[in-house]
Amino acid sequence: MNFVQPIRDLEKIEDIKRFLKQRSERNYMLFVVGINTGLRISDILQLKAGDVREMHIILKEKKTKKRKWIRITPSLRRELNPYIEDMKDHEYLFTSRQGDSKPIGRNMAYKILREAAQHHKLRDIGTHTLRKTFGYHFYLQNKNVAMLMDIFNHSEESITLRYIGVNQDVLDKAMSTFKI
Repeated sequence: MNFVQPIRDLEKIEDIKRFLKQRSERNYMLFVVGINTGLRISDILQLKAGDVREMHIILKEKKTKKRKWIRITPSLRRELNPYIEDMKDHEYLFTSRQGDSKPIGRNMAYKILREAAQHHKLRDIGTHTLRKTFGYHFYLQNKNVAMLMDIFNHSEESITLRYIGVNQDVLDKAMSTFKI
């Protein structure tokens, strides 16, 4: 399994949003939902319009089987409302173009993100980058690792900090000023 990184640069995130929006509203929304909820791609792809009409996304996580409530942020709500306006509650948010009212698969989600990453010369990007990007920026804004541990269902602070790449940032900073 390849190790993926969060997207740390807010300007790069905005560039990717513009890139994806120019190509496909669906692909843009996949990215926006991912970086604003912290959900795993397996849970994102199963979302239906009815799941995002209220204040919270309520779901049973595919990996952990735990029930999860995620508050839809005001900025995500502004993006979601026009996107789901004409959708029926039972329709998947990220429908495959292959027909049969099925969601896109993990491989397609990966291809979407890889194309955006390559265009913006980013390395170590995959579907998990969305979750890690959420975690990284959530931590920078709140500095509350305990809350983030709860969101991610992690058992230790060190796991969460390593997961979102904060430990790497600290190491990089220390090494940049180290000398003998």
